[in-house]
Amino acid sequence: MPRPRQPVLTRERIVAAALALIDADGLGAFSTRRLAAALGVRGPSLYNHFASREAILDAVADSVTAAVDTGAFARHDWREALRRWAWSYRAALTAHPNVVPYLAQGPGRRPAALAMADAVYGALVKAGWPPARATHVGAAMRYFVAGSALGSFARGFVEDPELYAAHYPHLGQAHRLAEHQRSVDEGAFALGLDALLHGLAAEHRRVLAVEPPGPNG
Repeated sequence: MPRPRQPVLTRERIVAAALALIDADGLGAFSTRRLAAALGVRGPSLYNHFASREAILDAVADSVTAAVDTGAFARHDWREALRRWAWSYRAALTAHPNVVPYLAQGPGRRPAALAMADAVYGALVKAGWPPARATHVGAAMRYFVAGSALGSFARGFVEDPELYAAHYPHLGQAHRLAEHQRSVDEGAFALGLDALLHGLAAEHRRVLAVEPPGPNG
């Protein structure tokens, strides 16, 4: 009987398999050898589509960024757009937290990452933020979102009430945090985002008072 045909190897299959490996075992365990084995191919086959391991990682990172919705910048004022973008950005990163350290290095030459940066920066400048300050705002938002996606605050506490009762009297309920991971982590993100946007709105008013927008601003 003829052997069953192997699925055609494509960039999309490679990226999906690489992301699955990173999700499961982390960036440190990722290698082209393991990726080739997962796809059922020989290692050199990967290089017909990607020049290097780093090129594969770039494509994986960009596939995560591509899930972020930047449409709010065309439909809402800068503050509401930042809020909606931040939540979408966080959702994309928390779905793949093992990729976050690689994403945190910056957009490099990745198309989706550069398009996202362009949308955010362009909307901020259009809203009257000076270019340098718009860069600071975009960077601050990225630091905040990426940091929130690196790990769960709630899951950082062990479920051992005796540990806290014996030595840390102010943490008497810390052993229960893991039970409420989503509400704790999302509540903290919402609080921090509100505070950040409130502060940025005050800075925006100050900036406009000093440097009113031009006729096209």
